[in-house]
Amino acid sequence: MAITGLLLCGFLVVHLAGNLLLLVGADAYNDYAHKLHSQGPLLAVAEVGLFGLFIIHIVLAFKLTVGNKLARGQGYAVQQAKGEGDGFGFGRPDTWMAVSGAVVLGYIVLHLIDFKLQLRSDIAYEGLTPFDKALAILKTPLSAIGYLSGFVFLGLHLMHGVPSLFQTLGINHKKYNNLIRIAGLLFVIGLVVGNAVLVGWANTRPSSKAAPANDEAHIAPPVTKTTEAEEATSKTDEAATAKGEQSGGTAAAEKPAEADKKM
Repeated sequence: MAITGLLLCGFLVVHLAGNLLLLVGADAYNDYAHKLHSQGPLLAVAEVGLFGLFIIHIVLAFKLTVGNKLARGQGYAVQQAKGEGDGFGFGRPDTWMAVSGAVVLGYIVLHLIDFKLQLRSDIAYEGLTPFDKALAILKTPLSAIGYLSGFVFLGLHLMHGVPSLFQTLGINHKKYNNLIRIAGLLFVIGLVVGNAVLVGWANTRPSSKAAPANDEAHIAPPVTKTTEAEEATSKTDEAATAKGEQSGGTAAAEKPAEADKKM
């Protein structure tokens, strides 16, 4: 269980690092998303492996917790005396690891529905770039509240999980335990704050407003099309008018000349 937890923590770090490119800009995040999805079979294998890690972790956590409760009436991994906290000053999170784990699982399902399966009817996925899609999802109340809740409960889950991980791996000594707890706390804070910043950032960005479809100022004047016959008639009329003007000018010039002859 410690190995699956360690691998999942590594995934959380990599996942957050990629998502933080949203703060850099649309080009950086879109390039990252396109390169990631261009891996094809490798990405599919990684997704299947990640799903397997989650399943194994959940099954092992359930079996270990139930087994330890039945055997000695105490939670797993981190040995604690009665009334002793978890080392972070937040009580005994091992008593509600199942609750925090269930909330985190719900967050993961919502995340898959939003990004992987794209099943949200209130989001127009078609034509959106990865950057625009992430922004649209994070701005919805359901995702914003669901993700923030998931981050908080993930932090609470890891507050007990990180010390338990080190103890299970045999890294447990009075000389280093306080350092491990501090490092674990900083790790948890970094994950929670980093993910929460993305939600806050998305909801402070202005929404793009499309131009109104019936705005008269944006309606182009109608274009009239003339047929070939109409064009030919128009040209004939112009030629006749020009010829008439020319004939009138010649006649006017001849009249003074005739008057001179008579004189």
